[in-house]
Amino acid sequence: MRLQKFLARAGVASRRASEELIAEGRVRVDGVRVEAPGMQVDPEASVVEVDGQRVRLRETRWVALHKPPGYLCSRGDPRNRPTVYQLLPDDELRGLFHVGRLDYMSEGLLLLTNDGDAAHALLHPSAETPRRYEVTLKAPVEPAIVDRLLHGVDLEDGVARATAASLRAERGGEQVLRITLTEGRNREIRRLMETLGVTIHSLKRVAMGPVELGALPRGEWRDLTDSESQALSMPDQRGTNTERNQNTHSN
Repeated sequence: MRLQKFLARAGVASRRASEELIAEGRVRVDGVRVEAPGMQVDPEASVVEVDGQRVRLRETRWVALHKPPGYLCSRGDPRNRPTVYQLLPDDELRGLFHVGRLDYMSEGLLLLTNDGDAAHALLHPSAETPRRYEVTLKAPVEPAIVDRLLHGVDLEDGVARATAASLRAERGGEQVLRITLTEGRNREIRRLMETLGVTIHSLKRVAMGPVELGALPRGEWRDLTDSESQALSMPDQRGTNTERNQNTHSN
């Protein structure tokens, strides 16, 4: 097994970040400092250390967290704002790394894992992993916004296009826009809404790939089921069971 894959499987970092650790000379194998990626290691016999601490392969773990608004997807913050890792109860869970991000004021499903390879594959644009959101709007909008999202909106980094979108009226006059995206661009929905002149009241991610947020309360977490974990590691099963490639119009 290549050294950077071993480190990713051990939950140290993603494969790319593991390559950076190796290049910085922070990794030793059998007592010898390694400074170039690609070295083969025996997962059973090789002694691998990072910053002087031995690293071992461990069982793959995936966790779903309901990130509340007002939390950072980061291990620390110079401004001392709360982070998602403060919601996790023990060192084992806090040792997982988050898969993608939700911005500070967004809430919803955040996946965490120690499987760096699967996480990297899940996030890569070529995987087209569907991310489903519910956007509560501050003021009513015309149904034509659905067509605009489905046909594509020009952003500064290129055209962004929803694979599914629908508009629903809620009791009390609020509107909720359901939207599915597959690219995972930074702050994509907020930039889409800003470009379209729409003001967001709240933004929640309700699904990523095959994993649904469901009724998981804010600030709580759960281990993924075996079927969810297996689906995340199999590219042809990463789509959601609903809304993928469905273009819907409703009020």
